[in-house]
Amino acid sequence: MKQLFAMTPSSGEGTSRRGFLRSSAALAAGGAAAQLVPETAMSQGAGADAELARLQGQRRILLKGGVVLTLDRQIGDFAQADVLIEDGKIREVRPNIAVADDAAAVIDASNRILIPGFIDTHNHSYQGLLRSILANGLLNPDYNRDVQNTLTPAYAAADAYAGVLATALGMIDMGTTAIVDISQVSHTPEHSDACIRALQEAGIRAVFSYHRGAGSAAQYPQDIRRLQRTYFSSKDQLLTLALTANLNANIFALAREVGVPVVQHLVGDDLSPPLIELGRAGLLRPGDEYIHCLGVNDAAWRLIKDSGGHVSICAPIDMAMGHGMPAIQDALDHGLRPSLSSDHGVTIAQDFFTVMRSTFTLQRLLLLQRARKGEQNLPPLVTCRDVLEFATIEGARCANLEGKVGTLSPGKEADIVVLKADRLDVWPLNNAPGVVVNLMNPSHVDSVFIAGKVKKWRGNLVGVDGPRVIRLVAEARDAVVRRAGYQTNLLG
Repeated sequence: MKQLFAMTPSSGEGTSRRGFLRSSAALAAGGAAAQLVPETAMSQGAGADAELARLQGQRRILLKGGVVLTLDRQIGDFAQADVLIEDGKIREVRPNIAVADDAAAVIDASNRILIPGFIDTHNHSYQGLLRSILANGLLNPDYNRDVQNTLTPAYAAADAYAGVLATALGMIDMGTTAIVDISQVSHTPEHSDACIRALQEAGIRAVFSYHRGAGSAAQYPQDIRRLQRTYFSSKDQLLTLALTANLNANIFALAREVGVPVVQHLVGDDLSPPLIELGRAGLLRPGDEYIHCLGVNDAAWRLIKDSGGHVSICAPIDMAMGHGMPAIQDALDHGLRPSLSSDHGVTIAQDFFTVMRSTFTLQRLLLLQRARKGEQNLPPLVTCRDVLEFATIEGARCANLEGKVGTLSPGKEADIVVLKADRLDVWPLNNAPGVVVNLMNPSHVDSVFIAGKVKKWRGNLVGVDGPRVIRLVAEARDAVVRRAGYQTNLLG
């Protein structure tokens, strides 16, 4: 097997890391899917599971008898229905689909809720090595000092690979099937390659938003041309490309030149003037994404809406780390239905149950407090169904993936999450969207499909050697912390 990266570890570093990378094969864009690890489940020997083997060997899969929340308003939802997958796409959604026993793998989905996969529209996946490292941290000074300026510059390419791999696999495990991954660790072209290959090998759907790195070898932003040519020449794949721009007109112009959307953070005191200048220069395009949206005025909000932009709200991070009041109501007031995102895991959980619940409770708190103060003619409270749409179809729109995923609609690719509804912590089932948004957590994620391929089955990741990945990630974390001279506090 070929080694993914040539590494020159310091004394005593990286023997097993190097061995792990040798044992994995890089995935060429559009090429054969070489395995990251043997095709076994993360635990409990699911390779011997006859049902799983039948799933993996069939081009048609019938998920039968579940509660189906399609989130497609034209099709509607079903208290009980079947979903037929054929060649990776949703072929049919309705009750009582009949297929011959030998024509499909038929899976009993009774007491299960089927939903589109969650779509996280803002994620710094390389930081998977740094989960909870700032348990009580704030954006300033902690995150910018410790993560951005101390730990991130210490990443080698292999560390970026391990961090993205940990995040991507963890996302799949929690029911997130697609992410917008903002690289922010592109110290060298090899670092960018490492991030992309980890996404490919994890098998998640992702928008790779190329971003800056540290050091003299960084090739941002011009290396986007090589990345586009090398990894993104085909539209028929799980990965697509974007460019993060930092309100820089030259980088916006480069994105327009190469034909990719811009992903733009907006966190500051008054970011409206530079954004409006970009609009006047004709550099904003439909499909661009704006994250946080803190520090912008009404004119900037109208510009985002009128230019065809989309919004990503990260309520838990904004609240916990001091970015500002999450802009959920601002977005709604300006006619923008937002997508949701987790940002990173250095402080707050990245599962979408946490993200949805934070959004639901915050928006309602803000409006109910206004009502208590006597304000009249208030906007509507969000519903659980609204928030579930934010987490799925609005995420697909924000990531420019609406034509492929986001609803359980015939013709779309089969990104499907199967949730356990017969556990004592959620049973009896009285309202399916309410259960998903307000009662469930990642332990309810039974199975996950991405483009019709089973990625998690009956509670276990498929195709993942869990202990091996855990060892790789721990070694990479140790290497980054050591190089950065950073002191962690396990018990603090």
